[in-house]
Amino acid sequence: MSKPFPSDLEIAQAAPMQPITEIAASTGISEERLEPYGKYVAKVLLDETTTAENALKKGSKYIVVTAVTPTPLGEGKTATSVSLAQGMAHIGKKATLTLREPALGPVFGVKGGASGGGYSQIVPMEKLNLHLTGDFHAITSAHNLLSAMIDNHLHHGNKLNIDVRNISWRRVMDMNDRSLRNIIVGLGERMDGVPRETGFDITPASEVMVIVSLASSFTDLRERLARIVIGYTMDGGPITAQNLRADGAMAALLQDAFNPNLLQTLEHTPALIHAGPFGNIATGNSSVVADYVGLEHSDYVITEAGFGADMGAERFFNVKCRTSGLKPNAAVLVVTVRSLKSHSGLYKIVPGKPLPERMLQESPADVKAGAANLVKHIEIVRSFGVQPVVAINAFPSDFDSEHEAIRMIAEEAGARVAIHRGVAEGGAGVTELAEAVVAACDDVSDLVYTYEDSDSLSTKIEKVAKRVYGADGIEVAPAAAQQLAKFEELGFGHLPVVIAKTHLSISSDASLKGAPTGWTLPVREVRLAAGAGYVYAICGTMRTMPGLGASPSAERIGFDEDGQLVGLF
Repeated sequence: MSKPFPSDLEIAQAAPMQPITEIAASTGISEERLEPYGKYVAKVLLDETTTAENALKKGSKYIVVTAVTPTPLGEGKTATSVSLAQGMAHIGKKATLTLREPALGPVFGVKGGASGGGYSQIVPMEKLNLHLTGDFHAITSAHNLLSAMIDNHLHHGNKLNIDVRNISWRRVMDMNDRSLRNIIVGLGERMDGVPRETGFDITPASEVMVIVSLASSFTDLRERLARIVIGYTMDGGPITAQNLRADGAMAALLQDAFNPNLLQTLEHTPALIHAGPFGNIATGNSSVVADYVGLEHSDYVITEAGFGADMGAERFFNVKCRTSGLKPNAAVLVVTVRSLKSHSGLYKIVPGKPLPERMLQESPADVKAGAANLVKHIEIVRSFGVQPVVAINAFPSDFDSEHEAIRMIAEEAGARVAIHRGVAEGGAGVTELAEAVVAACDDVSDLVYTYEDSDSLSTKIEKVAKRVYGADGIEVAPAAAQQLAKFEELGFGHLPVVIAKTHLSISSDASLKGAPTGWTLPVREVRLAAGAGYVYAICGTMRTMPGLGASPSAERIGFDEDGQLVGLF
């Protein structure tokens, strides 16, 4: 009888780690630039050398990891990113990972953490998933300081003439709590404030989180905080954090959080973990400054974009790369046998319940039935002028014939393809993928944006809808059209756009599988993130404050009789 595969937590707790000073030294980061948080985690202090120019000077290769349209099963993007970084070392290449920080809400909810899986994990995984260095708490505090100063300004006479009915800035907390989505503040006696409707979002949905991820320097961070628009006057003019004189104190709260966190993989590959913006309503990418540090000190930097290529990768190319000045050399597109079977539309998959028995049976035909989704994502990556490498994340329940079906689909679409077994085997099981990525990086690539800065905001949305999603066009609601016109009038027309839609389909309808055609993107609302530097269109029902399920992970997390953490994964 085969020995059961250990849990992620068991693997991580048994792993020997190197002191973080040794990890830093291996990549050329001096000890003077480290601010240790215990023995195995440190902040990397940014300085005047942390620039795009220095990051580009070394000529390092820059790789983004994305995936097919997500399913409730998870395709293993983070595990693949970690696997690839470890695999690079096995073929003699020096790599660094740059990944987002996990939020506490999902850790205690359903999703779990973001440390990878099996023998391709970031460690110490307990610290990574439980507070790390407190960045999210600092971002929460900075965000809520601005919220408090808004209500304080209203209480003390509202000299800025803020329209109480037109305040867009809410509050945040790093926890899933549906009861806080919509609230009324200021109830009670007169000294308790001005009553008004507002609510809470989860911290990864905060514009401050996106600002931390996109700012290229601390000066840029301060300037972006000052530009945050919290609402409008009775005459329709924007009110900023600077108008409320809140930006300086917010920056003070973020001075430590703006420095990236250095950790390591199970095989001691450096990992810069920093920022964690939402992937559906925000940019879904880790920080620009972490990429700068990684590119300055490694030959290959591997970063991950949230959700599928239509979501996180589109924002990586159109928003993050626009901001950072960096251009990727290759993109890894993660796919699994079960994800393509899911996109075939033949099976109903329910989160938390066992897979349909027939789905686990050998069936290359079912894999091919879901091929349209993979082919579309290959096309999306290619539309940005970047070479895709399809990474088949292999599971023990897969069959060789099913892997061969995926290989044939990818190669017919003109992509490189490789199988990896990093979760079960660590870096040794990822050499084929590492070699394929190195070869792709040597190809000529030239980043192509989906739209021009000079395009109108509505044109930018339409170009993403048509060129990336494959929609026939867009349908803009009257209220959204007024908002677009207003943002153009206020001078924000040059900004890039983010489209907030479901991540479960390339379309705006979560029920549409594969690569839907013949549909129109509905734009029902448009909002401004002036500090982050984009306008975002709401194209569906978006929950910015998740709720806990009937049996959340929090019920199973705790300590055993020996004081050992259990139940995290």
